Parts: sequence; structure tokens; C-alpha cells
Amino acid sequence: MPVFITLEGIDGSGKSLHFRLLVEYLRSKEYDFIATREPGGTPLGERIRELLLDPAYPMTVHSEAFLYAAARSELTLKVIWPALRAGRNVVSDRYVDSSLAYQAFGRGLPPEFVAAINEMGTGGLKPHRTILLDLPVEVAMERKAAGPRDRMEQMDAEFFERVRAGYLELAAAEPRRVKVVDATRPVEVVQAEIRRLVEEIWPRPRRDGSGPGA
Repeated sequence: MPVFITLEGIDGSGKSLHFRLLVEYLRSKEYDFIATREPGGTPLGERIRELLLDPAYPMTVHSEAFLYAAARSELTLKVIWPALRAGRNVVSDRYVDSSLAYQAFGRGLPPEFVAAINEMGTGGLKPHRTILLDLPVEVAMERKAAGPRDRMEQMDAEFFERVRAGYLELAAAEPRRVKVVDATRPVEVVQAEIRRLVEEIWPRPRRDGSGPGA
């Protein structure tokens, strides 16, 4: 049975780097999977991503939540669900937990509202495993200070403290699905733990060499 795995974390946690390293590792093992990202992953989703991350387009928190849900719906219905039904594994850089952490805990929207619009847009699909890279906000902001920052990355420390707390609350509520990884450690140590958590649930090929992950 194929698996759906996601990576999560606040901006500056190293999530994008570790997602890239994980994808390279899985490809080196010749596993059968697709890799995608949020927001994005489809032509429409990539256009929505441009709007969401561009500081030139301020928007209400409700519009922001609906746009993230719309991009996610496109990705789920056109890419993720078809891949899983075809027996392929899926690895994604962010998913619904991002909206719950950022738009509910960070922006202050009711969690029930954020959960409901995403439930409608995705058909209730949940990852089999979510790896949360946890890092103190001050460290994350120091990492992001040197380069250009998009609209979300420009938020202040108090916002990201709420987002981080939200992520940890989500992890505490679903400890079997969400695995917290200490991202303060060296890259190679963090990546080794991520790979271990992925390999724990990655489908193994049957003895004839066929099947998911073959």
C-alpha cells in the first residue's frame, strides 16, 4: 500500500533543504514516488503560490486561507490522490498542517474553519506520516535574515511563536502521525533521523520485486 509523507516546520527550520535531501535519497534508492510542494504542484497552484508569497499583494486572512485551500485542492485531486490510487508513494513539502499552524494558530482564524475548508477541498486526505522540524523561532529568524523574504517570512517573531506552538500542539494531538525532529542539530544528524522515520513506514517490495517501492 502506498504512503503519503509530508515535511512541516516554521520558515527557517531547514524544511526545504531537508525535503530536497530526502528526495535525493529516495531517488538514489530507486523508489517509486512523486515529490511535490505546497502551495504549488500544479499550474494553477503555482500561480496561487505567486500571489500568496508576493509582498505586493496584501490580503485578508480569510482570503489567504481560501487561496491556500484552493491550491491544496488542486494538488490533492489532480496529483496526490491519482498517484496513491495508482500505487505510487507521495512526498510533499507541506500540507494541511501548514494551514492549521499558520492560518489558525498564527493568524487567529478558528481552527474549525480552517479544518473545514481543507476537508472539503481534499476529501479528508491525511498523510500517513508527517515529520515536523522543530526549531526555536529566534534561531529560525536568524537563518532567514540574510536573504530575501517573501510575504509570510516577513511576519514578526510573535507570529512565528504562535505558529510553532500550533505545530507542537498538532503533534501532541496526533503523536502516531506527527513525529517531531529537533532541527537544532547538524544537518546530517537531522537528515538521518528523517530518513529513518520515512523508512519505518515506506512500503517494501514483494519477493518477486514488484509492488510499491520496488
